[in-house]
Amino acid sequence: MRYDQLSDDLRNASFEFFYWYSRFEFVLKENGFLKYEELDAKAEPSWKKFREKYEEEYRASKEENLLVKLHPKRQVVSASNQLDWKPVGISHCNSDLCCVITMLSTIRNNLFHGGKHGDMEVDDIDRNISLLSFGKQVLDQLAEQFGYEADYKRYY
Repeated sequence: MRYDQLSDDLRNASFEFFYWYSRFEFVLKENGFLKYEELDAKAEPSWKKFREKYEEEYRASKEENLLVKLHPKRQVVSASNQLDWKPVGISHCNSDLCCVITMLSTIRNNLFHGGKHGDMEVDDIDRNISLLSFGKQVLDQLAEQFGYEADYKRYY
C-alpha cells in the first residue's frame, strides 16, 4: 500500500503502536534488561531477559488472547527466492509471555521492515488495525502488570 493510500485510522494505529513499542523498549533498557552488559557495549533492550524474569507470573489478558488468535504473519523466502507470508512460529515458546512477545515483535518488524502486499490477510486494513490496536493495549498492560508505568508513560 502506498503512503498516500493509508487511511487515517491505519496511519494513527501504526504511529500509536510504534510509539508505545519504542517506549516499552526504553523501559527494558532503563530497568536493566540489556542484551549486553559489558563496558561500552551498545545499549540494546533484551526482551529475552524480560521474558525470563516474568514468564511465571504473567497472566494473559483478553487482548493478548485476541492478538495471538489474529496471529501476525512473517515474510519468508519460498521456492525460487519468491517472498511469501506465513504465520509467525511459536513452537519455541513455552509460556504465554513468550507468545505475546513474539506477536509484538512480529508486528513491529512488519511495520518497520515488511512489504505489505501479496497476502489477503496482510492486505486486510481492518485486520492490521486490530493487530496494531491489540498490540498497543498489550504493551500498556505489560507496563501496568509489572510496575513500569512511570517509565513507560514518562511520569516522573
